[in-house]
Amino acid sequence: MDKPQIFISYSSADAEWARSFAEALRERGERVWFDQFEISAGDSLRDALEAGLRASDVFVTLVESENLHKPNLFFELGAAIGMRKKVVAIVPKNLDPSQLPLELRLRRYLVRDTPEETAEELSHSLTAA
Repeated sequence: MDKPQIFISYSSADAEWARSFAEALRERGERVWFDQFEISAGDSLRDALEAGLRASDVFVTLVESENLHKPNLFFELGAAIGMRKKVVAIVPKNLDPSQLPLELRLRRYLVRDTPEETAEELSHSLTAA
């Protein structure tokens, strides 16, 4: 069976960490949909993001206190749930879990570490599933 494709959602403040995380996942043989790898100049961002999410099996969202209440997080989360994707949140160590949207609190989330360690934990959890 093919490995599941992982869609990574992040805020611009997390771009550098997210790219390192996506690269670390690829180094572990994971299939990753990451906008910086997939969207070319001139492509429609909306169309590319929608196609990437539809083609993916796992929706990973990098949560920070700054983006917790942004409409984009809720839109992408709702779309992923509506498409029946596996949803994995990656949260900072100091985030109070009660701040997470209910749909994320009801799922096992990962606590953010280095991009490499977090990629290893996600990769392992997908293999064990």
